[in-house]
Amino acid sequence: MSFRSISFKPMRFKTWMAVIAGGVPASLAAIILFLVIYSWPAAHVNGIGFIFRDTWNIGNVYANPIQVNGVTIMPGARYGILFLIAGTLLSSLIALLLAVPVGVGAAIFLAEVVRGKLRTVMSVIVELFAAIPSVVYGLWGYVVLVPLLGHHVYPFMAKTLSWLPFFGGLPGSGYGLLTAGIVLAMMIVPLIASILRDALISQPAALREAAMALGATKFETVWRVLLPGTRTVLIGATILALGRALGETMAVLMVSGGALNYLPSNIYSPVSTMAAFIVSQLDSALQDPTQMAVRSLAEIALILLIISIGVNALARGILKVWSFAGNPAGAVQR
Repeated sequence: MSFRSISFKPMRFKTWMAVIAGGVPASLAAIILFLVIYSWPAAHVNGIGFIFRDTWNIGNVYANPIQVNGVTIMPGARYGILFLIAGTLLSSLIALLLAVPVGVGAAIFLAEVVRGKLRTVMSVIVELFAAIPSVVYGLWGYVVLVPLLGHHVYPFMAKTLSWLPFFGGLPGSGYGLLTAGIVLAMMIVPLIASILRDALISQPAALREAAMALGATKFETVWRVLLPGTRTVLIGATILALGRALGETMAVLMVSGGALNYLPSNIYSPVSTMAAFIVSQLDSALQDPTQMAVRSLAEIALILLIISIGVNALARGILKVWSFAGNPAGAVQR
């Protein structure tokens, strides 16, 4: 059968495309619905205090279950995840603060400085960094980064930067908030750099020539002409990177210290993130015969998903505001 003998009906094609396109939001809706249904008993018992308490205790699993608000739980069970929310958001923020400048600099270097085969080789190396499994980053951090930071860097920082808020106090053993942020930053730098590099390379050569003709230096051309034109791409890459940082599990679990039931007192303090905590506590949660601990872990997953969706929505809102401020006439026309 030749290709020309195959007939495509427009309405049937549109229907299939609509089904395929609708599969993505339908999948997201199905995940959210599952988490809501499965975690509802835990949410009913834990209440709004779940996100404001910093106590996680599955109770006495060898005692007889009790009834609380019509739900069966173990005696002494009490669930709160404020310390997890703090660890997740702070480590991701540190990762972005470290990764965005480095990623932008790497993208500019690859797009505007190196040429020819050298650019190709270095671009492949950057993309290979993005392909490294997270557990490899975690193992490297555990073996190399934690001893280095704990024995040499953190004591020096705690001594010389003690006048800065959140930098004073005990330097710890190397496991902690800043270590997790550094490992996360290393994981998301290649993502930002590779996406922004492609966007810079695709900018019209006329923009560079016009800027240079007006007397702009190479730096001014990149900073004032090319980067503003890729602002949307940079925001998108940053959001993708933030999504990976928020959901990263094994690498953070291996270097964060696995803090339980307390908030970080400084940047060196051990922490736990929501994703890593779900993995680390799943085995003990399965020992709860009432399944309330597992359902509470599902509630953590639901809150983490809500945070991720909220961050994406906020980024889109900021982008629309910037677009309106930069081109109010075009925004009105749209």
